[in-house]
Amino acid sequence: MVDKVDGNDGQGSELWQTGGLDRTPTMPRKPHYTGVAAESHATATAAVQAALLLVNLGTPTAPTAAALRPYLAQFLGDRRVIDYPHWRWWPILHGIVLRTRPPRSARAYAKIWSAAGSPLRVHSEALAAALQAELQTQVPGKLRVELAMRYGEPAVEASMARLQREGVRRLLVLPLYPQYSATSTGSVIDAVADGLKALRWPPELRLVNDYHDDPGHIEALAASIRDSWQRHGRGERLLLSFHGIPERYARLGDPYPEQCRQTADLLRERLGLGADELQLSFQSRVGRERWLHPYTDVVVRELARSGVHRLDVACPGFAVDCLETLEEIAMQNRDAFVAAGGDELNYIPALNAGDGQVRSLAALVRRHLQGWPEAGDAA
Repeated sequence: MVDKVDGNDGQGSELWQTGGLDRTPTMPRKPHYTGVAAESHATATAAVQAALLLVNLGTPTAPTAAALRPYLAQFLGDRRVIDYPHWRWWPILHGIVLRTRPPRSARAYAKIWSAAGSPLRVHSEALAAALQAELQTQVPGKLRVELAMRYGEPAVEASMARLQREGVRRLLVLPLYPQYSATSTGSVIDAVADGLKALRWPPELRLVNDYHDDPGHIEALAASIRDSWQRHGRGERLLLSFHGIPERYARLGDPYPEQCRQTADLLRERLGLGADELQLSFQSRVGRERWLHPYTDVVVRELARSGVHRLDVACPGFAVDCLETLEEIAMQNRDAFVAAGGDELNYIPALNAGDGQVRSLAALVRRHLQGWPEAGDAA
């Protein structure tokens, strides 16, 4: 974890400090070069001079309150995530949230933690390895794949510095968020900007903003749902649950809800479903502010009370399974559905490192490489 993020002292001022390459700030640094001579490194001569940096949200190092506290301090201290003024949010975060939420979150993580570790990290690492293997068959020896986390380790800034030291001169950044939001992809862009500002000779850079309507991605999602229906039978309704954001963020220009609806519409069309067979909802709301509607936990109860006995739920906004899918949907909302009179809630797993996602992301990557020597003959 980031060693300067500390929620134990109730202050958290170190979150806003900047320093060397081992620091992960919560918001962009000053808009100029921040490196010093001791942190500048000569670029090595490398056979592979281009890299794909996959970036996911992040995860605590253990399912314990002690591990959750610095992780949540960094995550919730990011003003892309919570944009309240410092004077208003900081006392709440360090005086209340970081004293009460870590134990609750630790209990939730403990339910899904495996011997291999956090599901988000395990699945993200598997996806990175599978994508490296796929790209190696398509453009042999031309592109290396690295994984970074926006919060926690491996940090974006440190990963960029290491790649630069190892001779990477062209960098494609792919945030693992199909739909753009300032709270997710926007925050990754902040971290990348901080990484660039710490380098004396930054690499040529490209960023994937979103892929919510990418045909290959839509087909991978559809194939995953069809496979679940074939294996487990088809429910009476399909619910697509996306992570929520405050409605105020959308009013300020965040395109996230519209991109979620576009994904849902494309998926409905690809599956051949009617308007009454597929619904969209938003999960994981926190605080008192109004978030995107309808809320997933409310919808699953309403569906059960209306007579729906078997409900399928997929989460197209999550590239890999994590706390929000495995515990919130497959456990909490399953129990809520049954308690409200339903018989079975079937959670359809995220694409993870499955062939569909690997192939669709490989095609996406090669399109974004166009004009670089590593692009090969991609159309």
